[in-house]
Amino acid sequence: MRHPQQARDSRSGPHHGVTRPLAQLRSELQHIVRAALDAVDAGLLVRRAMVDPVVAASLNAASAVHVAAAGKAASVMLEACASYGVAPRAMLGIGPAGSPAPPPGTEWHTGGHPLPTEGSLDGARRALFVAGGVRAGELLLLLLSGGGSALMALPAEGVTLADKQQTVRRLLDAGADIHELNTVRKHLSAIKGGLLAAACPGTTLTLAVSDVVGDDLSVIASGPTVPDPSTFADALAVLARRGGEPAFPPSVTARLRAGAAGAVSETPDADDVRLTRARALVIGRQRGAVEGARQAAASLGFAVHVVDAPVTGEARLAAARHVDEIARLVAGQPAPVCVIAAGETTVTVTGGGKGGRNQEFTFAAARALSRLGGTAVAASVGTDGIDGPTDAAGAIGDSTTFERARQAGIEDPDAYLRDNNTYAFFDRLGDLIRTGPTRTNVGDIQIVLLA
Repeated sequence: MRHPQQARDSRSGPHHGVTRPLAQLRSELQHIVRAALDAVDAGLLVRRAMVDPVVAASLNAASAVHVAAAGKAASVMLEACASYGVAPRAMLGIGPAGSPAPPPGTEWHTGGHPLPTEGSLDGARRALFVAGGVRAGELLLLLLSGGGSALMALPAEGVTLADKQQTVRRLLDAGADIHELNTVRKHLSAIKGGLLAAACPGTTLTLAVSDVVGDDLSVIASGPTVPDPSTFADALAVLARRGGEPAFPPSVTARLRAGAAGAVSETPDADDVRLTRARALVIGRQRGAVEGARQAAASLGFAVHVVDAPVTGEARLAAARHVDEIARLVAGQPAPVCVIAAGETTVTVTGGGKGGRNQEFTFAAARALSRLGGTAVAASVGTDGIDGPTDAAGAIGDSTTFERARQAGIEDPDAYLRDNNTYAFFDRLGDLIRTGPTRTNVGDIQIVLLA
């Protein structure tokens, strides 16, 4: 007679053939993560885009080309553009500290992320200057990647850099998602929400590597060259949901209230004639990393299941829901199984520790892995290689995580989660995933292996 727990596991989890050792599963998971990141290499995506008929026709039709890049992959995307043979009249790059050297002749500005800095402002001013110098018949080629909202930032009149920093910090701490965050950013900006394209007398072509769920061009880097469907009223609603207006600088609430009342012009919408000269294409989709992971897992002999719905919401709650969904998805399936998902969760910061949304997701997922039966390994990773204010991309958890924690002398593992200190927890176990900055960003990817 089977033990009741064994009977429950055999019904809820996959059917097991030859069980893979845990060490092998962990190694295979690392390989799959690396394949996911390689699949969204920003330089490769630009080189592919340059031979696309639409892009090639735009470049060939222009009497002159001006190039600007903003985001974590700015230098990599500029290098790929230069290798294609484009000889721009001007070349501007705005990226984070530590970026690889851009091509010779590039005017480079180092901005800040996740909070804008004076360098972000200098770069944004120069981007507007370059755009204003593009004449009719000429082309502004804008290369966008994750982090562009903070790295290329220019507060609107009456809003200071400190106001913008405080607003972004409060929204992040309150768990605002990227759509909420960028709705507010666009309405506090002199360059976002279509305003960069509006300042360009010539044609604008944007090539974007998406870091947002749904690949919405109006959200990627806060949509500097595309129509903005959001409004000042929408931005005010975000403040109301994320702490209330008194929690934000007076200049911020005053501007948003003035805009909602019609005293400040809205960002350009789909009917704005200034944007008829602008075109934008997503050249790297958030799900690109999923496809890279799928191919790698299949090559290792896993039966692969891709979860279509994006993983969103509070990280620790989303992880538990995700594991429950996996239990239903793989019930009765032959092992080994790989389940891949993507999205972007949030963290409401209440503690004083150090961590990120991927580390909190993995912690909570490891708590729930026992519900899957058999041997299970999980990881959640930021494709930019940076999870929160840490040097880790994410973390790996498995069915032995909390037993190993006890063996390491951690008496109350959940205290780390309560203090938003999951970095320290996984660091003690040697379970942080460190890839280094990848110079791209298409959101987060979650991978679970079952054997």
